Order: sequence, then C-alpha cells, then structure tokens
Amino acid sequence: MIDYKKIIDLTMPLKHGMRGVAFETAKTVENDGWNASTLHLYSHTGTHMDAPIHFNVSEITVDDIPLEKCIGEAWLVDATTVKSKDEIKLNHLGDIITTFKDDESLLIKTGWSEVASDPVRYRNDLPRVSEELANWCVANHVKMLGVEPPSVADVNNMKELTRIHHILLGGGVTIIEGLCNLDQISQAKVMLFAAPLKVYKGDGAPARVFAVEK
Repeated sequence: MIDYKKIIDLTMPLKHGMRGVAFETAKTVENDGWNASTLHLYSHTGTHMDAPIHFNVSEITVDDIPLEKCIGEAWLVDATTVKSKDEIKLNHLGDIITTFKDDESLLIKTGWSEVASDPVRYRNDLPRVSEELANWCVANHVKMLGVEPPSVADVNNMKELTRIHHILLGGGVTIIEGLCNLDQISQAKVMLFAAPLKVYKGDGAPARVFAVEK
C-alpha cells in the first residue's frame, strides 16, 4: 500500500469543443444496450506528453517511452511571477538548483492553466521555457519537465519552438504540457506519475498526470 497524504490530479479534462477535441455518440442504452462515444483527439491536446519524433529529434515514439521515464520525484517550481509571453529562467528554480539530483523532475507553476478558458490567449501569450533553463534541464538529467501552458515554447515562433523542443527531447527530458491544479500541491517535492495513451508510433498523446504527496 502506498503511503500518501494527498493525491492531486494535474490533468485537464478533455471536453468536446476544445482545440482538437470532438466527441460523437456511437451507441446509446436506448438503441444499443450501452452508452459509447467516438473520440476525435489531436495528439497534443489538453494535458499531454511529447515524444521525440514530434520534432524529428529521433525515431522514438510515445509508445516507446519506458514507464520508468513517466514516474519519479518532482520539485514544484514557483514561477507565478512570470508574466504572459515572458521566459521562465534558471533563477526561478531558487534553492532547487542546489538540492536537485539526477533523474528528479520539475513541475513549473505559473498559474497559466487559469487562462485555458480563453483558448486564443492560452495558446498565443504563454510564458515559456528559456533556452538557459532547457540546457540546465539536460545538463542535470531532469527526467520530466511539466508545464501549465500547452507548449514549453512560443508556438508562433517556429525557430524558438523547434530549438527548445530539440534541446529538451534531444537531451532525454520527457515533456509534459497542459497541466493544471499545481496550486493544490502543498509540498516542495512530490511523486509524479504521467501515463500517456499508448498510441502506436504516436508523436505524442493525451496523458493522465497526477502528483502524490507523501
């Protein structure tokens, strides 16, 4: 039995009408004896995980990512002072820099999930990971990097978008985007679980992500 104090669901619910999400009724109890739906999902919608093939960093697809890369201790980084379109920099890690160990992970709290109800702003004005921080993550063997915005980089700047993803994915960092409820975490370090849909040859997939406080 896992010894835990609290479990925090960090996953954004998938809803019909979200960018890249559509549901259709496939079966009903009245007509077929059971309820079922057909789901149309963009591979990088909601809370999701990127695979290296997403940016052709390597041939590794989402179903190739080992489960041990999806579980581990994670530090909560308070970057709520970062404004829209600004960079999340190394100094936002604070004392974590001196205590971080190889194969631990980072959860970066910016409060950006609160903007998700405004899909245009949520996607276009996001705070993003700086190149300095991305390189630090690789050099210090960060296992997972979780952020609230739908991307770790500016989606409207292809040069930046490609560079940051290449650094992180090429350096073995598992990227998780579209997190929520980070404000509910009360401990400096938690156990992080991120399970993507096992999509064959997938470039990414929606994931169920949660934190466990000991």
